[in-house]
Amino acid sequence: MTIKVAIAGARGRLGSAALTAIMKAPNMDLVAVLDYKYEGQYLHGTEVNDDASGIPIYTSLEKLAAANKPDVLLDVTDPDAVFKNVHDAITLGIRPVVGTSGLSKDNIALLTDLAAKNLIGGIIAPNFSIGAVLMMKFSAIAARYLGDIEILEMHHDNKVDAPSGTAVKTAEMISEVRDSHRQGHPDEKEHQAGARGADFEGMKIHSIRLPGLLAHQQVLLGGEGELLSIRHDSFDRKSFAPGILMAIHNVMERLDLVYGLENIID
Repeated sequence: MTIKVAIAGARGRLGSAALTAIMKAPNMDLVAVLDYKYEGQYLHGTEVNDDASGIPIYTSLEKLAAANKPDVLLDVTDPDAVFKNVHDAITLGIRPVVGTSGLSKDNIALLTDLAAKNLIGGIIAPNFSIGAVLMMKFSAIAARYLGDIEILEMHHDNKVDAPSGTAVKTAEMISEVRDSHRQGHPDEKEHQAGARGADFEGMKIHSIRLPGLLAHQQVLLGGEGELLSIRHDSFDRKSFAPGILMAIHNVMERLDLVYGLENIID
């Protein structure tokens, strides 16, 4: 069976990598893209023009769905657009695969309930990299034994949200096995606000934004006389393609929405 896929955010860097991967996949058909402009035009790689041999562009998901009937919507847009896109996709019977960070816990809960009511499969993936997901799983295993933890997430300087969705998801997975407690000296004082980073149940999360970076994370777990460091680096957006294709295949077989690619990796 050929899976018909639409992409929201196909002109972005991750969207462009996803577009290439989907077009090369033997059992997938990229039928349309959703954008905030260029209605009625066509996408050719990263170029937009009137040549109808390209991928048709829509600014309305409802119109896109009526004309192309996609099975899956891959959303790689931005935090301001993702909730509406996913909500509309589920309502229209389209399975969402989401690589956009910025959804709140309440957003995810609402979308999970909506998917369950509509018996629609979906995946919200803070990170599509298989290596990054393994890094999160390994960190959660290690946290059972080393409970004092700091997370350093490092991204390019055009990333708009902090901390990253990957860092938050890592902290959430660790919190399932780690008792919440304050770390560091009980009388610790910050002489510069934010010096100790964000606080997640006592764990510290530090966000670094620099040109030259893509997507990197290091989890530091400290114990008496020892330090365990678990690190993952994505140097190219091609690293996200296998996870994207895996997620698209998986949602075709499920009737619920899950949060995190670790739910489909044994």
